[in-house]
Amino acid sequence: VLVNNASIFYPTPVADINQSDYQKIMNTNLMGPLFLSTTLSNKLTSNQGCIVNIVDIHADRPLRNHAIYNISKAAIAMMTKTLAKELAPNVRVNGVSPGSILWPENEAKLTQTQKQSMLDKIALNKQGSATDIANSVLFLAQSNYITGQIIAVDGGRTLNQ
Repeated sequence: VLVNNASIFYPTPVADINQSDYQKIMNTNLMGPLFLSTTLSNKLTSNQGCIVNIVDIHADRPLRNHAIYNISKAAIAMMTKTLAKELAPNVRVNGVSPGSILWPENEAKLTQTQKQSMLDKIALNKQGSATDIANSVLFLAQSNYITGQIIAVDGGRTLNQ
């Protein structure tokens, strides 16, 4: 099992986009997972393995002022589906698309009002946990007849968009 989990998340408003931020975010969020997946594809093929990519609900519903991050996660979603087709039938490729799991830190830090606003949009009215994501990854790793799927683990957040 390969789990592509590394990610960088910080604001990049369109007016402030620069090559440095673009390269940093895309290298971590897209290039790393792509090249890990392709480099390990022979080993995964010989073991009937699987890949689980950590996507994000913002791959489908962009987060304001996070243009490069949104684009990188949309690319991971497409990479998941593309690799599922390309590596089948010997390697399954799926994704987990987290919603609100941990509050952003540093330059992406939120105020209490912003946090409450986010919680108000989640049907279950709470954040998820790292365990929720781990359980979803484990489910996909053990599900031998699922490929090309991305599961939203978002407490129903995407119901309110």
